Amino acid sequence: MKQKDALKILKAGKNVYLTGAAGSGKTHVLNEYISYLKNRGARAAVTASTGIAATHIGGVTIHSWSGAGIKDDLNDEDIERLIQKEYLYKKFEKTKVLIIDEVSMLSSRLFDSVERVCRAMKRSEEPFGGMQVVLSGDFFQLPPITKEGGNADFIHSSEAWNKMDVRICYLSEQFRQKDSSLEKILNEMRQGGISPASKNKLAEICENNSASLKSVSPTRLYTHNIDVDAENERELEKLEGKAHVYEMSAGGKASMVESLKKGILAPETLRLKKGAVVMFVKNSFDEGYANGTLGKVKDFDNEGMPIVRTFSGDMIRVTLAKWTVEEDEKVLARVEQLPLRLAWAITVHKSQGMSLDAAEIDLSKAFVPGQGYVALSRLRDFAGLSLRGFNDMALMMHPRAMEVDARLLAESAKWEKVLERFSDKEMNEMHINFLKKIGGMIDEKEIARNTAKKKDKKEAFKEKISTCEKTLALVSEKMPLAEIAKKRGMTPGTIISHLEKLKMKNPALDLSAYKPKERDFKIISEVFKKVKETKLAPVYEILGGKYSYEDLRLARLFL
Repeated sequence: MKQKDALKILKAGKNVYLTGAAGSGKTHVLNEYISYLKNRGARAAVTASTGIAATHIGGVTIHSWSGAGIKDDLNDEDIERLIQKEYLYKKFEKTKVLIIDEVSMLSSRLFDSVERVCRAMKRSEEPFGGMQVVLSGDFFQLPPITKEGGNADFIHSSEAWNKMDVRICYLSEQFRQKDSSLEKILNEMRQGGISPASKNKLAEICENNSASLKSVSPTRLYTHNIDVDAENERELEKLEGKAHVYEMSAGGKASMVESLKKGILAPETLRLKKGAVVMFVKNSFDEGYANGTLGKVKDFDNEGMPIVRTFSGDMIRVTLAKWTVEEDEKVLARVEQLPLRLAWAITVHKSQGMSLDAAEIDLSKAFVPGQGYVALSRLRDFAGLSLRGFNDMALMMHPRAMEVDARLLAESAKWEKVLERFSDKEMNEMHINFLKKIGGMIDEKEIARNTAKKKDKKEAFKEKISTCEKTLALVSEKMPLAEIAKKRGMTPGTIISHLEKLKMKNPALDLSAYKPKERDFKIISEVFKKVKETKLAPVYEILGGKYSYEDLRLARLFL
């Protein structure tokens, strides 16, 4: 199916599974549809199965959006608790279209849980509470991570999939691979058997390794975290200077803390030096980064906090981030760490969805069907490939993906035939009717004005004063911290981050209105002097949690 035909079906409001080979333009179609809805004022939730995948389409993880958090299975009590959260209820109430990218990595259990949450929040027994659901992915790519080596649990076997009346749009064009020989090998892998000639081609690349990559710095892909960690540590050791070490702090129920640690990408011990390549592992749009943002450590401030220049050119002072497990508004477990990890090398899992000009890939330890396909399909041609090795598993595809692929192709062909029955006028009427249903604009002049308005806002955003400067204007009025946070629509912690940045920029800035009471400041400052460093965690532990991290950060401003 061509992209334009898939868009026609999407605009008609049908539930869609958008699939196709790597490089067929799935993300492009999603972005086109997202822009179409935004320009018409229709509310869509943009999500993905992983944090990095979410950054590719400007969204959040489905776990975060749905409220599921680190759980895959939600019981009735879990869903009842979610319903009580007003901010979640309001979010669902406004959402008319749910988009989920990279669904190959989504388990059927979580998919069913999300569907149940949607029905509960929407107070409707229709699938997903009556929202349009747009799924995108490729079952030939990496399957859901299973516990204790269980069988891969793709979403097409879920109850939600079977009742959502999904249209299959299998994209047939290829936009990534410029090299026909690479495309040929990838197609052979999808069809279940790589030819001896293609296998010999890969072996030949291994023998003549990286001859063509001398002038570029390839991204290094490994199948195992242990190899990624070792590679990153080797690169770190090559850098001059003493490493700054950051230890994760934690609190709460031990089992929940361990589960939380496994569910995030921040390492328990993080070592950084000036020049280190890093990746952010949490979303903080106020601070200017998202899960998957890459950059390089340019320096460290007086408090030992790293200053990172992102690959897009932004400078960010990185401060501690917090991850929590909450229930009934009580924090059951928490961990704190800088939201960074070293990123000279990444795993194949984290590369899914990326397009790379050059990559150094080691598939000699591939252990999951689809890993080789995902890694090789990141590239545009063989000229950008340095292959360190591969095993038989690296060339295999998941047997369940093989089984379902033929059905998906047949289903897509059926919907192409159905599409041919409708004239352009009839399709346009369907598109207008769906927009009316979801509260979107249908008047072309109104759409044009809205599109222009969004464009103007985007241009104005580039020129407007920074978010810290906006906070500074309120600080100058001596407005209380809580009022600033409320007025800015931010958390007190984010406003304190602004104060820290403003103080760093102008040490003479008067922030006396935000200094803790003298008695509290004296107690906190004495502990900071005792530990002889500016890290918060040791001070917090010594004080036994008597003061919040926000209190400690405010006191630290005046040391």
